[in-house]
Amino acid sequence: MPTTKSLPLLEPETAETATPCCPPLTERTFTAEEAERTAKMFKALGDPVRLRLFSAVASHPGGEACVCDISDVGVSQPTVSHHLKKLKEAGLLSSERRGTWVYYRVEPSVVTAMGNLLAPAGN
Repeated sequence: MPTTKSLPLLEPETAETATPCCPPLTERTFTAEEAERTAKMFKALGDPVRLRLFSAVASHPGGEACVCDISDVGVSQPTVSHHLKKLKEAGLLSSERRGTWVYYRVEPSVVTAMGNLLAPAGN
C-alpha cells in the first residue's frame, strides 16, 4: 500500500516577511557581507542578456518559464545557460528539472528585498 505525506503550504512572502538581502540604503551603512551579497545580485542584472532573461522569467505566465520558452535573446543556447547559471548563483532565480527541460522561477523574496533596498526613506 503506497504511503503519502502531506506537506504544509508555504505562505507567499510579502514586503514584511521577505528575507532581506540588506537594509534599505537610507537606514544605515552596509556591512562588508551585505555589500558583497547585494553587489552580486546587481552585477548579475548588469548584463543586458541576463536582464532580458530575468525579465522573461519574471513576466512569464504562471511565474515560471521553461528554458525552451525564453532562449530567444540573441545568443547561443550555451550562452543562455551560462547567463541563467549566473542569475541562479546570485540568488535571483531558482530552477527545477522536469524531464529534459529546466524551468526557472524568480525568487520573490529576493525581488521584494531588493525593492525594499531601493525604496526611498519613509515608504
